[in-house]
Amino acid sequence: MPRPTGRVLTLLELLQSGGTRTVAELADRLGVDGRTVRRYVDHLIDLDVPVESVRGRYGGYRLAPGYRLPPLMLSDDEALAVLLGLVAGRRAGLTAAGHTASETASAKIRRVLPKHVARRLDTLLESLTFTDQPGEFAAPDSGVLLTLADAVRHRRPVSIRYTDRDGRRSERTLHPYGIVAHSGRWYVTGTDLQIGEDRTFRLDRIADARTLPGSFEAPAGPDPAQRVLSGFATAEYRHAVTLRVHGTVEQVRARLPAGVALLEELEPAAGADLATERWLRVELRVERLDWLPPALAALDRPFVIERPAELRDLVLALADRLTSQARQA
Repeated sequence: MPRPTGRVLTLLELLQSGGTRTVAELADRLGVDGRTVRRYVDHLIDLDVPVESVRGRYGGYRLAPGYRLPPLMLSDDEALAVLLGLVAGRRAGLTAAGHTASETASAKIRRVLPKHVARRLDTLLESLTFTDQPGEFAAPDSGVLLTLADAVRHRRPVSIRYTDRDGRRSERTLHPYGIVAHSGRWYVTGTDLQIGEDRTFRLDRIADARTLPGSFEAPAGPDPAQRVLSGFATAEYRHAVTLRVHGTVEQVRARLPAGVALLEELEPAAGADLATERWLRVELRVERLDWLPPALAALDRPFVIERPAELRDLVLALADRLTSQARQA
């Protein structure tokens, strides 16, 4: 004989087939009496399934118009994959509705996990460590995110209310090319029509997004992710840094990724051995210089600091400290 939970799921499937089902019909299909049918309906309502009661001669039960949600059946491995995805997304800051939504979703799945699967999950989470700290990023508003995604897909202009990092508020009209997740934050990139240039905006700083009439053609060139990374590398910061590094692009990118630095391959000097002598010009714009000397030391490649002089002083100071410590050891 089917278990009550199985009959409740069968009831949901019957209601999802459309139309109004009488209590007598449902009782016959489920093999129970009318009172039990009503109790199963109450179970569905407790699960936020919008079951409507229809009165009259041909009354019974039906689902609210437009509602259709099949039962979610996950294998053990699928349930673990979903929960780990929620954990990783929460740590990385890549949630669109704050921590509450991911936490409640995790709790709902965990409540229905078999005990042996729940134990496997707990064991894994207790054993798991991350190399970075948990993200504490402000999540974007779900409505803003979905409005911008629709505008990107259909090439529609949008009006946004934005607050920049200095607290200045403005209203912008944007031709959005794409939405990009980077380092725990969400961004939208596109043309700011007020200045006629590409700009990148953090979604958590957008208070409202509204689709406008009309359409636009996306320009050729870099994809949205590359536009965002290039924007970071060329943004206005306190210090403009220029280096020459002897090494490969891969070696430099291992310590100075695309979101931090722009690279340019330099023409070799006349008579130089192309197989061994290859220099790259590295340009960065940063708020602080103190993190750069350790990063350059970790490159373990010859480098020349072109500007600023302050960075040379910091590198020399680091070299002196390391030399002093080595002599004491």
